[in-house]
Amino acid sequence: SQAFVIPLGVTAPPPIPDSVAWQRVKTMGIPDHCVRVLFLSRLAPKKGLDRLIEALTTLHQDGLEFHLILAGGNPQDEAYEKTVSDRIGQSPLADCTTFTGFVTGEDKAALLQTANLFVLPSDYENFGIAVAEAMLAGLPVVVSRGVYIWPEIETSQSGWVCERSVESLMAVLRTVLTQTGERKRRGRNAQEYAQNHYSWGAIANQTLDIYRRILARRGDR
Repeated sequence: SQAFVIPLGVTAPPPIPDSVAWQRVKTMGIPDHCVRVLFLSRLAPKKGLDRLIEALTTLHQDGLEFHLILAGGNPQDEAYEKTVSDRIGQSPLADCTTFTGFVTGEDKAALLQTANLFVLPSDYENFGIAVAEAMLAGLPVVVSRGVYIWPEIETSQSGWVCERSVESLMAVLRTVLTQTGERKRRGRNAQEYAQNHYSWGAIANQTLDIYRRILARRGDR
């Protein structure tokens, strides 16, 4: 017998006018003059935040300009959420980081529309819904090999893949932060790939195709 695996489907937040999006992110304290790095996920130890903070701290000290957006929370582990906040508040990243808390609706849409890059360096993700949402919104993504759609991201050149180490993540981010044209190209690739593979229309077509193949095999018996 053969197993068929259909990925989860995602729906991008409805787009909002750019003027509205920029007004919302400015209200959150997010600037428009540097690369905006978006982390949009639950704040939890397995998400690789320790590596991300360490890597970005070094890059900031090396003179690279960016703004980190941490969008998410963790009601089940508020102590860890506070640990992350305190660590950044006491680091060189304090002046170039925004904590938004959990976001939905137009706030989420605004962040996805105005960010330049999505990053999720997790220890483990069996799929990564947030990654697929970011791709569908046209963002290039940086993920670790613990996010198990990394082969598709690598093959489609929808972003960059790093190892689960500070050194690897830092090397990838150093490249990404300095290559505007390549970010845009891979963002376009990400959106096209997500539309063709992760949108609900694409998932429906994949499901129908699998049923056709199953029925065709039954007919051959």
